[in-house]
Parts: sequence; structure tokens; C-alpha cells
Amino acid sequence: MDVIYGLIPSMIFIGLVLVGLLFWSIRSGQFDDFEGEGHRILMDEDVELKKTNKEKKVSETITETEGK
Repeated sequence: MDVIYGLIPSMIFIGLVLVGLLFWSIRSGQFDDFEGEGHRILMDEDVELKKTNKEKKVSETITETEGK
């Protein structure tokens, strides 16, 4: 029974530390992009380069048609 008097304050302290770490990780942006890292691992760099080139061509075409 005497052990519980030491465990309760230590568990409250550990809980406060963990809540502090959670808020720190949220504030530092750890949870901003959930899917980006998973997709980055699976995608090939060459495919991304081709995709960005296609997107550039499409955006150039759109700006050309809007200018007319």
C-alpha cells in the first residue's frame, strides 16, 4: 500500500511529460502530412519528374488559352 503513494505522483508526472511531448510534436508539424511519407517511399523519382513536367505543360496550356 505504501508503494502506491510513490506510483501515483510518478504516473501523473509521466503523463504530463507525454502530453507535453504530444503538444510539442503537433506544434512542430509532425502530424501535418499523414500520407506523404508513405507515398514518397512507394513512388519512383523518375515518375515524379515526368508528372511534374506534365503538370507544367498543362499549366502552360491553360495560361495560354486564358490569355487569348
